[in-house]
Amino acid sequence: MTTRILKPLLGSGIAAGVLVPVLLWADGATRPGYSLWHHGASQLGTGERAWLQTANFVLGGLLLLAFAAGLRRILRGGHGATWGPILLTTAAIGMIVAGLVPTDPALGYPPGQPSPASGAPTTSGLIHQAAGFALFAGLSAAAFVLARRLRQHSRAWAVYSRLSGTLIIIFAFAAGIAYRLDVLSLWRPAPAGLLEHLSLLTGFGWIIAVGVHLLRGHIPAGPNTPPAGAHYPAQAE
Repeated sequence: MTTRILKPLLGSGIAAGVLVPVLLWADGATRPGYSLWHHGASQLGTGERAWLQTANFVLGGLLLLAFAAGLRRILRGGHGATWGPILLTTAAIGMIVAGLVPTDPALGYPPGQPSPASGAPTTSGLIHQAAGFALFAGLSAAAFVLARRLRQHSRAWAVYSRLSGTLIIIFAFAAGIAYRLDVLSLWRPAPAGLLEHLSLLTGFGWIIAVGVHLLRGHIPAGPNTPPAGAHYPAQAE
């Protein structure tokens, strides 16, 4: 794979990291009846302008797939070279499925559409939940897996990567708790939406940082890493 192809693949991760959160916040802030504090990102896939959220997650997932392919090529063996891209691919597939399969109405959104009568999620809702788990778990696990490889360049990078992986899970787990408290009328309105958005922002912020790091030529060495200057995007003519 030439540098000419590799640079766009790595840049796809940066593009996904910017596109997904920006569209989520812009759409959520201007969507009638939607609250960034209260409602999860997935709720934007229902109601008015649902197509925009579908396009956001599908395109973001495809960009993340391209980034995983570029990462697999540039690491070329060593710690994280196999499982890092696999976990990012898992997250990307989860995002695409979450975009294509909408979640159920919840917490009063979309306005006028009640939650499932039985209180249990529909088949579509269950598929969406599984896809969301793949997204958050994949992002978090990838950050932990790649931390060891990044440590070969800088201990600070390893700390940042592990911290990002931890925060992704903490925010996502806290969002789930806040959602249940809201459904049970124990805390209304609970910040389930804000916590979920923070989890996504942390994950995609980490992807942007890693993408920029690699594009600048800071590739942590592995057993099969090519000699300096051979394939590094930052050193291409």
